[in-house]
Amino acid sequence: MKLLHYTYRKLSVLLLLLMALWGVLFYYAIMDEVMDETDDTLQNYAHLLIKKALRDPSVLDTQGNLMSFYTFRPITEAEGHNYREIFYDSTVYVELEDENEPVRVMQTAFRMTDGHFYELTLMISTLERDDMVRAICWYLGALFLLFIICTSIGIKRVLKEVFKPLHKLLSWLHELHPGQEVPPLDNPTNIREFRQLSEAAIDMGNRSYKAYIEQKHFIENASHELQTPLAIVRGKVELLAESENLSAKQMEELDEIYATLSRAVKLNKSLLLLSRIENGQYAETENVSVDELLDHLLPDLMDIYESKHVHLVRRRGESPFIIRCNHSLAQILVTNLIKNALLHNKEGGDLHVTTTSVSLVVANTGEAPLDADHLFERFYRGNVRKKDSTGLGLAIARSIACSAGLMLNYEWNGGMHSFQLIKRS
Repeated sequence: MKLLHYTYRKLSVLLLLLMALWGVLFYYAIMDEVMDETDDTLQNYAHLLIKKALRDPSVLDTQGNLMSFYTFRPITEAEGHNYREIFYDSTVYVELEDENEPVRVMQTAFRMTDGHFYELTLMISTLERDDMVRAICWYLGALFLLFIICTSIGIKRVLKEVFKPLHKLLSWLHELHPGQEVPPLDNPTNIREFRQLSEAAIDMGNRSYKAYIEQKHFIENASHELQTPLAIVRGKVELLAESENLSAKQMEELDEIYATLSRAVKLNKSLLLLSRIENGQYAETENVSVDELLDHLLPDLMDIYESKHVHLVRRRGESPFIIRCNHSLAQILVTNLIKNALLHNKEGGDLHVTTTSVSLVVANTGEAPLDADHLFERFYRGNVRKKDSTGLGLAIARSIACSAGLMLNYEWNGGMHSFQLIKRS
């Protein structure tokens, strides 16, 4: 979920809860005010009735009209002295409506001039109050709805404007690629946190690019520096092996030393090649036919690994597979894929090489699937370790494929390792 939508949803829920709470409090506050005004009206009306009764005792025998209801009831002197004025809600039957209607009731006591006590029960219809409360609820609900809609739209617009620097920073981060210079970031903002985040991102990108360049230069320089001493040592080992005074045991040890030096030379050349590929030093590109490369490479490679008795199955598409790449790199790419399939094939296994107009598939017999997540990493050899393998062949192949705009994938199908070189759509 996007940060904008998450924040907007949280604020909307909080606003809705606050508005609902405020609505409930407002309703009860209005009700209390209406009730207080009604009670004040009852008290004023009761005061007028009592005052009228004191002047004219015949009022004690009358009752209220349609707008108000009142009755007088004589009570004892003891009740009069201990009487407490009360207010409560009740209902009264209205003949015109033929139903019970809500009323507010007040009961109080007073003493006539002759010393007798009377109880006055006074009722006022609350129909108007209910209508008023209902109207208030409707208007309040409409106000809440309008307020929420306007506030939601306002909050969304404000949040979108607030998070604009963050979205711009995220777009900038997507443009960062390993080995490429950090692009400029034009992201002015008055928000300190976003400004600090942008500065930290730029600093991180620059440090990452600097470390990447230093690492590549180190590999390249180290490979160059190692070439000469390795060649000297291997030459001296060759001269020493030509000595007539060496025993068979010494010859075996020299042979192991020479094999180790050969692997070191091969590893050094592979690292140097990988560094040059990543540095973009093979800038000259041309249209290369993968089918023609296979026609030249397959016979020689099959002869080299003839002792494994691998059965080759070659399939061609109707159109040749043409890629835009440096010719030397294309040859290395195809060679590495075929050599990998032969080197890690089992005795008497199968090698299927299939080309179409958009892909090259190299499949070889295997015993178990490889770890596709780490297969193209440097120095990965899986569970089987070959003496002649440097663990860089597939890493070099992936690097060349990426530089040529190709995808190199691995799949395990029907007991065979399948490497697919595909043109990007």
